[in-house]
Amino acid sequence: MNVMLNGGKVKMKPNFDRLKKAMRHEEPDRVPLFETIVGLEIQSRYLGREVVESDLASQIEFWCQAGYDHIPLPIGMMNPGEITKESRIYNVVQQVLQKGDSNEVVPWNIEENGVIAVRKDFDVFPWDDAARLDFNRLEQAQSLIPESMKIVAISGKIFTLTWMLMGFQNFAMSLHLQRELTENVFKKVGDIQLEAVRRLQEFDSVGALMLADDFCYGSGPLIDPKLIRQYVFPYYEEMVAFCKEHGLLCFFHSDGNIWSLMDDLIALGFDAINPIDPTCMDIKQVKEKVGSRIGIIGNVSTDLLTTGTEKEVKEITKWLIREIGPSGGYALGSGNSVTNWSKFENYQAMRQTAITIGTYPISSKYKAESL
Repeated sequence: MNVMLNGGKVKMKPNFDRLKKAMRHEEPDRVPLFETIVGLEIQSRYLGREVVESDLASQIEFWCQAGYDHIPLPIGMMNPGEITKESRIYNVVQQVLQKGDSNEVVPWNIEENGVIAVRKDFDVFPWDDAARLDFNRLEQAQSLIPESMKIVAISGKIFTLTWMLMGFQNFAMSLHLQRELTENVFKKVGDIQLEAVRRLQEFDSVGALMLADDFCYGSGPLIDPKLIRQYVFPYYEEMVAFCKEHGLLCFFHSDGNIWSLMDDLIALGFDAINPIDPTCMDIKQVKEKVGSRIGIIGNVSTDLLTTGTEKEVKEITKWLIREIGPSGGYALGSGNSVTNWSKFENYQAMRQTAITIGTYPISSKYKAESL
């Protein structure tokens, strides 16, 4: 596939080995690009035609042409980002909230009581429907992607789904007042998500698993880290072990300041962490302190992609490649996702700059004047 880059045609061929080599802390031909979400409006601008959710072939075309070695596809109950109508759990929750034969969308109050406030709610919740997951997109993608490209399956959300189902206020109180109920919700969610991950062995074109679960604010974890270690990490330990057994990379995503959980994430065996939230974490410090033990993916600010200038985006991209790229262990991407409201020109500036100057070896010869 060919793509216009800096005024000339450059052949962009996906090569998942590039990402694998980088995550082994080796230097591939260039710094890999990585995202879990690029908004469909951005994809449409790039391809010059409308790309819709159901058009997987065009999405694959975008990820190939834009210089990525993977395409991210969600599995499990919840898609990354917002709770969309495409997420399995959204439709199940609507079954609970809607009355009678009404098809009217009922707001899901995730801030207060959610849909599982007390034991009775848990007992009548349609867990079997929630566990009935759809792998059709993985099957379709497997027949469409180039041989050298891989699928990155997106799952996780054990913490996030638990508190969303219970409503955050009720969840926080129930950790103390209804501990058994909270444990039961964690277990149901974790069991369903784990079973979805185990099904990845059916798909030869899957090359990695991204476990996304936002544990933290900018100041640190939303709840006591001991509770995350007790209820969530045992599942992620099993998922990482599954990946190791089947030769898959395994990444972890959380916004916020994850320093208090960093040693846990490394001990669990994750190959990389994402996105190193630029609003509250210093990616250079992460590289210096733990960069030899775990890969790093990120972290061009999503706000910068939305409100900044092309020059500013180019400069931070160059800085990341110069400071974080040497010796491998790094893939460049946004500080969360490339949203539909990101400036297309800024997205192009990040992507094109990375491809143009992110070739190895990266060394001290890259001074400001040459970058």
